[in-house]
Amino acid sequence: MRFGMLVFAVLCLLSTLVQAELQLTPVITDHAVLQRDAPIHLWGEAAPGEKLTITFHAQSVVTTANQLGPWEAWLMPEPAGGPFTLTIRGTSQLTRSDLLVGDVWFASGQSNMEMPLAGFPPSTHITNAAEEIAQADLPQVRLLRMERKSSDSPLRGINAVWQLCTPATAKDFSAVAYFFAREISHREHVPIGVIDSSWGGTPVDSWISLDALSADASLMPALASRAHFADMQTHLDLIESAEKNADAEAAAHHLPAPSHPWHPDPSSWIPAGLYNGMVAPFTPYAIKGFLWYQGETDSASDRVGLYAKLLPTLIGDWRRHWQQGNLPFLFVQISSFEAPEENWGLIRDSQRRTLDVANTAMAVTLDIGERDNIHPADKQTVGARLALAGRALAYGETGVEFQGPLYRQTTREGTALRVWFDHAEGLHSKGDALRGFEIAGADGRFVHAVATIDATSQGAAVVVSSPEVAEPVEVRYAWQSFSDANLYNAAPLPASTFAAKAP
Repeated sequence: MRFGMLVFAVLCLLSTLVQAELQLTPVITDHAVLQRDAPIHLWGEAAPGEKLTITFHAQSVVTTANQLGPWEAWLMPEPAGGPFTLTIRGTSQLTRSDLLVGDVWFASGQSNMEMPLAGFPPSTHITNAAEEIAQADLPQVRLLRMERKSSDSPLRGINAVWQLCTPATAKDFSAVAYFFAREISHREHVPIGVIDSSWGGTPVDSWISLDALSADASLMPALASRAHFADMQTHLDLIESAEKNADAEAAAHHLPAPSHPWHPDPSSWIPAGLYNGMVAPFTPYAIKGFLWYQGETDSASDRVGLYAKLLPTLIGDWRRHWQQGNLPFLFVQISSFEAPEENWGLIRDSQRRTLDVANTAMAVTLDIGERDNIHPADKQTVGARLALAGRALAYGETGVEFQGPLYRQTTREGTALRVWFDHAEGLHSKGDALRGFEIAGADGRFVHAVATIDATSQGAAVVVSSPEVAEPVEVRYAWQSFSDANLYNAAPLPASTFAAKAP
């Protein structure tokens, strides 16, 4: 009994010592970028009631840990600069060195955001990957690649560190986020930090907090899907067992290992699971804005109808948790791909409609899609178009056209429909005749439409008609999962998928 009490006392003492260790949030490591022109938030843990002195650049502040040990402090905003050293002194001391002050972007989504400069070998590559990797030596750009992590509750810590942008680190980092950062760094001449928190094959509701999903009754179908994950796990267990047996059988007969189709990690599909594990730890950290590339997974027939509600919910949810107002939210419209289910047009149109949310912009990528490759190789164009949007929304650069032609309205014109566009200066077809328009009558049956650009209209427009539809009432553009639609403005940037009815 006495021995047991002694062990208990020692464990309590060790626990106290561990809890008393001075700690800074793991989000801030050596080489981190702190957001310029915004209050700098620092937080961590120490001994209960411990007094801490924090120095950074020319600033010094004092704070005290609360009765449980957590502490936080705020520094005054700093302009772009560095490198600086952060020092925190209490009964012990810690430092973080080589810190830059600049702009921090949070990049997230599924595989087309996650796809690194090195690609997904052996079959999927980035255009000019070897040359791009060799040139990825950018001292003013810092990278943090978040580990894949799903959680039932919001986490505070991470298992990742900020790194210098070098060929060795950039090759495993999101290509889209890298190309965006490279462009913005060159344009703005300030340090740029990018957090890559992405996971391939994941649905949008995994990235939304549980409180946001549960606050809206119309989102209950997404929340209710949590009940299906036990069945999903059982099903995948059976598949993985069969795959292991097939591998063993091939090895026993000295045959090449068989290839197996991709299947998701069930934990990555749990509603709010990825928000908890891969988003929540960063919400106390000041940033410049968001980059988002996701939607392919939600094209499944049992999910597609809710996407138009879920994406705006995610934007509002993240902004609310970061508490920095309407942070710029720049997103990529999913590309063109011959998908098994013909729902990509509906996802793209849902993304277009999300532009109704304030301070958002969309990079259209229809023209760089590949019919048989869900991961298009041209990520340079994606990053460049996001950077155009960033220059206009986040950096206030005037005269930058960052959006292709966007549907405004439809009017009737006899047996034809006139479709009006915003961002339509220099409206033209790329290549030969205009492609991608379809119209339908009251029966809802869409047919190919003959489309001509009427630049004499007040604001450029396209007139569409078909001899098969005497009284057209609906029009859509680039609706097929894979489309060769070719409408551009003078930028030149491609038009977005849309569907609409005439009044």
